[in-house]
Amino acid sequence: MVSPLELPTGSGLQHIEQPPPELVAKGGLFHGVQLWVNLPRARKWVPPRYQDIRGRDLTLVASDDGSSLIRIIAGSLAGHEGPGVTYTPITYLHATVAPGARLALPWPGGFSAMVYVLGGDGHVGPGGRPLHEGQLAVYGMAGDALCLRAADRQPLAARGGWEVLVLGGLPIREPIARYGPFVMNTREEIIQAFEDYQAGRMGIIPPERLPHRTAADDRLPDG
Repeated sequence: MVSPLELPTGSGLQHIEQPPPELVAKGGLFHGVQLWVNLPRARKWVPPRYQDIRGRDLTLVASDDGSSLIRIIAGSLAGHEGPGVTYTPITYLHATVAPGARLALPWPGGFSAMVYVLGGDGHVGPGGRPLHEGQLAVYGMAGDALCLRAADRQPLAARGGWEVLVLGGLPIREPIARYGPFVMNTREEIIQAFEDYQAGRMGIIPPERLPHRTAADDRLPDG
């Protein structure tokens, strides 16, 4: 089971990630992934906002041969937009690749690129580097396409296919200062962030939800 996606961002918002109540009651596999997306200096202090994106909201596309299902969470893929709205240009996908299948994804020029394995075995990049559950591959120069291939034989827990997160964005190229849960540009801004946290200025609870785009089912075009 994949959790609903929560996207808090901006000048600060206290929140807690936890499994859905039905999963706690019944048990089962639950993936919790926390992704931090840095903001450019000019956007660090924007008011916080919150998006609650459920599985039914995601944009679904399939590879030409039907062997792969791609869920677009944020950003775009081959002209198809995901529901997530972000301040900086990113692409965030969850793909299921059938055993032995190859998936070629068009990728925006200039974007960084990473692949994280939720479950199963596969290979990434032109050299076919092996990538297993819990491992992350970071591409150097991704180019215009990312190539992934699921291993022919998958572990029993991944018999439905190789489950991967594919993500990247346009590099900000600004200085970074980080400590604890805060990522800023300078040490002074980190101190200010801690003072805001201690003073209870980390957003309004519950925050107003930000409307997101609606989902659409489609197929991935050739190429």
